[in-house]
Amino acid sequence: MIDSHCHLDHDPLYSDIENIIKRSTEIGVKKILTISTTHKSFEKILDITKYNEIVYGTFGIHPHETRDNSITVELIKKNITENDKIIGIGETGLDFYYNHSDKDVQISSFDKHIKAAIDLDVPIIVHSRNAELETFEILNKYKNKKLKILMHCFTGSKNFAEKLMNFNTFFSASGIITFKNSIDLQNTFKIIPLERLLIETDSPYLAPAPNRGKKNEPSFIKYIAEKLASIKGVSYAKIVQSTTSNFNNLFTHNK
Repeated sequence: MIDSHCHLDHDPLYSDIENIIKRSTEIGVKKILTISTTHKSFEKILDITKYNEIVYGTFGIHPHETRDNSITVELIKKNITENDKIIGIGETGLDFYYNHSDKDVQISSFDKHIKAAIDLDVPIIVHSRNAELETFEILNKYKNKKLKILMHCFTGSKNFAEKLMNFNTFFSASGIITFKNSIDLQNTFKIIPLERLLIETDSPYLAPAPNRGKKNEPSFIKYIAEKLASIKGVSYAKIVQSTTSNFNNLFTHNK
């Protein structure tokens, strides 16, 4: 299995990194992708990727953190190309639910991340909340650029998923699919082809059932895989094989 999105730089994961990774490998996790949200988080991520061979990282600025709008395409590209274990761009995108950053600034930052991803031919990890129309409109501008898109912790509508599937889009299922009130989301994942799916914990947030309410960690990815197998009507082994293969195909690139 591969946890395609977590935040190992956040406590309680960071302060217990040795045991976190140990428990992950014990249940069959082969890779962990820890995600950048700020310049400061990226500094930690660089150290974490050196700690264990199964850990990889990304560089990006979360939409909540775009207030100063200081990110540049050149800086994004520099941090990717200079570090062999930094394999993706993000997380970036739009969050109009909390509006911690100005909408126009979020859009500008998102656009810069996209341009860097196209130039480097690496995947972009997209956060979208209460911004389906705007997210689609921005991505649609680049529909002919062979952009590799990963919709992280996907909670969007079925219509949004169907439109995104016209692009080279992958969708990551999080612990939210295990929640009892997520019937609409489960039905959306039913229509997404198996070859477009990844799994993630988004830990330390969004712990899946049966651990809902606890601090999440990458070893809990097994519960998400189990639920996704049930939703798709396939075996657990098939979900593990497919999502692992999809991750490896998406994130394969030459530095």
